[in-house]
Formats: sequence, structure tokens, C-alpha cells
Amino acid sequence: MHRYTDDELTALLNLPFDIYPVPSAKISDLSRLIFENEYLPSAFAPDVLEENNRTYEERLASCKMIVAPDEPTPTLLGLLAIGKTPQDFLPGAYIQFLRINGTELADQVIDEENIGGAFVELLRRIEEKMKAHNRTVIDITSAPTHQVEKPYPSAAIQQILYNAVLHRTYESTNSPVRVYWFNDRIEIISPGGPYGNVTSENFGQPGITDYRNPNIGDTLKTFGFIQAFGRGLAVAGKEMKKNGNPELEFTTNQSAVACILRGKV
Repeated sequence: MHRYTDDELTALLNLPFDIYPVPSAKISDLSRLIFENEYLPSAFAPDVLEENNRTYEERLASCKMIVAPDEPTPTLLGLLAIGKTPQDFLPGAYIQFLRINGTELADQVIDEENIGGAFVELLRRIEEKMKAHNRTVIDITSAPTHQVEKPYPSAAIQQILYNAVLHRTYESTNSPVRVYWFNDRIEIISPGGPYGNVTSENFGQPGITDYRNPNIGDTLKTFGFIQAFGRGLAVAGKEMKKNGNPELEFTTNQSAVACILRGKV
């Protein structure tokens, strides 16, 4: 295992936590298949990849998935983005889903799943789960033509989920992102309180943004889960209004941010 010099440790302290090395991990813990078949084609044009003669290690390092070509220790970003089983090294990096038949946490749980894997698998699986429960209602009585409605706008759910995965803290916690779907609301709870310029007082206000995990943000953008930084909450709020749902509600403290999406009244 590489022993870091004092200068290297000082440099590490100045890095965002999402590209810290994970010393217990090896390059073999990263999926070359995901990296070469999903990440690289999304990040670079085909002609650029063809002309690029870099080695696998050099490509990983240039994308911040490992520390360096000659120091192939995976970073936290590498494990989350293309790790084979990232939860082996980051036990809290999963999403806990509960569908509760009632309005209280103590009510009957009718569906539950702990969803893990790297980003692509993690987000695709939770989206499938949410879609299965967000059943479409067809109204054939209140209008001349059939009205197709969903209890919650899919785009709003997506944006809040992406925000929870992007902005959560991965440092010193084994807590997952929690998704609790009650009969009257969905609660999505992200570990870690507001960060940087974002405070409990200004949380959710337009134009107030900061990034705990900027490299994770770039990777989620590369994979196509987010299109632009700082717009997720605005998009979610707009979609809720368009669908006829109440406004989003947020509660924050030092250890978590919770977003409540309420069903139509």
C-alpha cells in the first residue's frame, strides 16, 4: 500500500472529498466494462476516443477514478461511478426504499428494498421502483376526454433523488439515502446538512447553490442524470405545480436534508 508523504497528505486535504483515495480498494474493484462501454462514450466523442492512445490506467486517472497511472488506488468517485460493489467500501452508499401503507413510519410496510450498486445501476433501479408505485390514474368522469394523471410528477421525483445522491455526505457515515413513500406523501432524506453557501435559512431559494461533491456532479452529468447544476429543485417545484401537487417542503439540520413531496389534495 502506498505511504503518503507529508506533502501528499497536505495536497489531499485540499481536494474535494469525492476524489479522496480509498486505500483498501484496488483497481480490480472497478468495472472496466462500465468505464469503457458507458462512461467513456458519454464523456468523449468517438473520434477523440479513437485517437487517444492512453492506457486504461491513464484514462482512469484523467477521469479521477484512480489517483494516478502509477498509483492506481481507486478514488471515492471511481468506486461510486464504476465500482463493482461500492458498498463493500462505502457501506452507506445505497438507497433504502420503504412503501408504507399509512401515514406514519410505524404503519405496515408493503414494499421494501435496499438498492445498491454503482451510480447507473443505483439510479436506474430506484427510478424503476418509484415508477412502479407512481401508478397512473385515468379520469373518465370529469372531462369530455380521458384525463391521464399521476399522483406525483416523475420529473420531480427524479430531480429530488438525483439531488439527494449528489449532495449527500459520504464522509464518516453509514447512513443511506432514505425514501419513505406514505399514502399521502413521499419523504426523501439525504445524509448531511446544507453545505457551504447553502444554509438552513436560504435552502431552496433560487440561485443559492454550492457543491459538496463537484466531481460526482460532473459524473452524474456525464451519465445523463442531470443536465445542469443548480436547477434541480426549481425543475422539481415547477413540475409539482404543473401536476397539481402542493409545493415542495424542506427540513434541514446539521445531519440531514429532508424533502417532502405531498400528494394531490
